[in-house]
Amino acid sequence: MRITYGPWGETLAELVEAARAAEDAGAEAVWLPELHRSATVPAAAVAAGTRRAQVGTAIALAFARSPMTTALEALDLAELSGGRFVLGLGTGVRRLNEDWHGVRWERPAARLRETVAIIRHFAAHAASGEPMTVEGELASLRVRGYRRPFPATPFPVYLAGTGPVMTRLAGEVADGWISHELCSPGWLRESALPLLRPGMDIVVSAACSIDDDPAEARRRAAGVAGFYASVRTYADFFAFHDLAAEQDAVAEAFRAGARADGLAAAVPGRMVDALTLSGTAGQVADRIAGYAGHATTIKLTPPAHGLAPAEVRAAQARIIDLIKELA
Repeated sequence: MRITYGPWGETLAELVEAARAAEDAGAEAVWLPELHRSATVPAAAVAAGTRRAQVGTAIALAFARSPMTTALEALDLAELSGGRFVLGLGTGVRRLNEDWHGVRWERPAARLRETVAIIRHFAAHAASGEPMTVEGELASLRVRGYRRPFPATPFPVYLAGTGPVMTRLAGEVADGWISHELCSPGWLRESALPLLRPGMDIVVSAACSIDDDPAEARRRAAGVAGFYASVRTYADFFAFHDLAAEQDAVAEAFRAGARADGLAAAVPGRMVDALTLSGTAGQVADRIAGYAGHATTIKLTPPAHGLAPAEVRAAQARIIDLIKELA
C-alpha cells in the first residue's frame, strides 16, 4: 500500500515546503484539494517544487470548469511535472455547485461520464489539428481550427465517489478511485470495493491526527468530522456507521448558526474514532494497517477545520514523521 499525503500551508510557499517534506519522508504522491484554494494552481506550485512524488488533484471540481479547460490544465500540469500528474475529479454536492459556483446540477453521474470522455478525447487529439467532436446529452465538445502546438504528456484520470452511483462510475471509466475524506475500512470493503474493478488504484483518504495524548488527537480531528456531518448528502455514509443520530445533532448545530468549520463541539468521540485516524503514532499506524489488502494507496491529511495555523502545523509535522517511519 502506497503512503501518500495531502499537504497544508497557510501560504502557497508553506504548502510547497510541506509537500517537499512529505516527499523527502517517503510519500509517493501529494494531493491538492479544492475548497479553500483551487486545486490546479497549488498543484502547479507543488509540481515545480517536488521531484519524484506524483502530484494529484483530490479533488478538482468537474463542473466548475469546462471540460476543455480542465483538459488544458491537466496537460499543462502533466508537462510541468514531467509526467507525474494525476487528474482527480469529483462532482461536489448540489449546494456547492449551484450556490457557490453557479453551475447547474443535473444528472451528475451522467454528466461526469461525458466530462471524462471529453477530457480524454481532447487530450488525445489536441495536437493533431483535426476537428474534435464529442456529443453528449449534458456536455459536448465541438472544436474546429484548433491545434495545440505543445507536448501532450499523458495523465491518468481518477474519480471520487462516496455513494454507489459515483463509485460504480469510477469502476467503469476511471484509472483510479478516490474515497471521501472520511472512509473506514468497513465502508471500503462493503460499500466501495464491490463496485470497483480489479487492478485500479484504490485511494483511501484519511483524516489523520497524531498526538501523544489520544484525547488531544481526537479534539483536533473533531472539526473534520463535523464539517462533513453538516452535509445531508452523506446521510447514508453516517448511517452505515450507526451515526445517523449523531449526524442529526451536528446538522442541527449547523442550522442553528454554527459555522461549518466550527462544529467540533457537536461531534462525539465515537464519531471521531469511527471516521478518522486519531491517536498516538502507534495507534494511527495500526489503523493504517487496517486498510492493507483492500486499498492500494492511502492519503493522509492533517485536520484543519476550526484549528489555528499553529495546531495544523503541529499535526502536519507528526504525520510527516509517521510517513518517514512507515516508508
